Amino acid sequence: MNPQTKEKLMQVSVATLATALYKRGLRSQVIQGVHPVGPKGRNMVGPAFTLRYMPAREDRNQLVEFRNPEHPQRVAIETCPEGHVFVMDSRKDPRAASAGDILLTRLMMRGGAGVVTDGGLRDAATIAQLDMPCYHQRPSSPTNLTLHEAIEINVPIGCGDAPVFPGDIIVGDDDCVIVIPAHLAEEVADEATEMTAYEDFVVEQVKEGAAIIGLYPGTKQENLDKFAAWRKANNR
Repeated sequence: MNPQTKEKLMQVSVATLATALYKRGLRSQVIQGVHPVGPKGRNMVGPAFTLRYMPAREDRNQLVEFRNPEHPQRVAIETCPEGHVFVMDSRKDPRAASAGDILLTRLMMRGGAGVVTDGGLRDAATIAQLDMPCYHQRPSSPTNLTLHEAIEINVPIGCGDAPVFPGDIIVGDDDCVIVIPAHLAEEVADEATEMTAYEDFVVEQVKEGAAIIGLYPGTKQENLDKFAAWRKANNR
């Protein structure tokens, strides 16, 4: 992705991005129900590379399937491009794990930017220590074969009720994850950067005792004038 766009998205919150997308009529871009396995104190940003799970059929999903070199879950780990976020449609079902620490460590070593599943992850305590942001519903020990079959790589999916198309820009912070349609990424990053500057100004004003009305949103000219002076003083 565009390095300048990525850098801007590294500095803004998912909440701010959600508002920017809402202005454009997009209300369902936050991936619902997922949380950081371990907070990283920095944003996860990258294009989406997807894996879709479907309900497992018992005769197709024995442990021997993992010996198949063409198994979609394994192939996805080995083909997800560097800098991409691996996003899994696990049917919003955390009863069986979407992946574990060995596969995600391999993804990290290959340069993956992060992982998102609307299911669960096994070995969650170990995954939380990886230097790669990972998001899931909750820890889950059973292998995915018990309930889910990895069936399709890099296709449009639903993850936590959000539509995800390959190449969409995924942003995660220490709260949650959002999906930015690829064609909107640059303009949304620009707007969110502007919104973040104003919000930082507002926080300072509120801590100094300012009232919210007329400040947030900025409907009084005196507050806009103060903001302009604040931006100049703070090089924002």
